[in-house]
Amino acid sequence: MSETSAASLYEEIGGEPAFRRLVHRFYAEVAADPELRPVYPSRDLSSAEEHLRLFLIQYWGGPATYNDLRGHPRLRMRHARFTIGPAERDAWLRHMRTALDELDLDPGNDAKLWDYLVMAAHSLVNQSGDRPGGPDLGLTPA
Repeated sequence: MSETSAASLYEEIGGEPAFRRLVHRFYAEVAADPELRPVYPSRDLSSAEEHLRLFLIQYWGGPATYNDLRGHPRLRMRHARFTIGPAERDAWLRHMRTALDELDLDPGNDAKLWDYLVMAAHSLVNQSGDRPGGPDLGLTPA
């Protein structure tokens, strides 16, 4: 790499092994969450894990394997069939924050990745939060 080209976030945080750890830890949290698990209808989360891992790798400057296998990400379209409200978004973010914290990235890279994940999670909400008696999944301010 030349001195004038900046390393991608993919390279800066450790490439595929870092994204593999992040996504695997995230899906371990999802599997154990009775409120969020129903958003993932498949009994086996390995396909969802692979798709997210490959997407994040590609997005952050790694190989374009996601595009090669699945085409354009079209995130909103791919998630439209799932009920995603504020509670599901917040649970998703809580589990992703747990996984991201375990990577122990430098603060700048952590912030870049987290800001993107927050934006993406908010963009996928397709249901209002007007569910009476809906669960508070831990992100509502006290």
